[in-house]
Amino acid sequence: MLDFLIAPAHAEGGGAAGGGIAQIVMLVGFVLIFYFLLWRPQAKRAKQHKQLIGGLAKGDEIVIGGGLVGRVTKVSDEFIGMEVADGTEVNVQKNAVAAVLPKGTIKSI
Repeated sequence: MLDFLIAPAHAEGGGAAGGGIAQIVMLVGFVLIFYFLLWRPQAKRAKQHKQLIGGLAKGDEIVIGGGLVGRVTKVSDEFIGMEVADGTEVNVQKNAVAAVLPKGTIKSI
């Protein structure tokens, strides 16, 4: 009567294959969930950011992670020169760039 609540006991070696397959299916399920919910979106964002940094050019208007807005004045391997005001230039790591803004954004702010 209560067999549906309590799993019946199996002899040693009998029925172990059924439990092993279920565990493998669960493990594969967890790996797929991890891949589609965590790893794949993160890799996609990293690829987009790498393309954004690779496409920086003199004259682009950018915003960095701290919220500072400016215009790119020079580009090197690791750093960019960013003009934040007339005659004021700061050096910023390329990785700090959060977004490239449309042309004319700085004048409209």
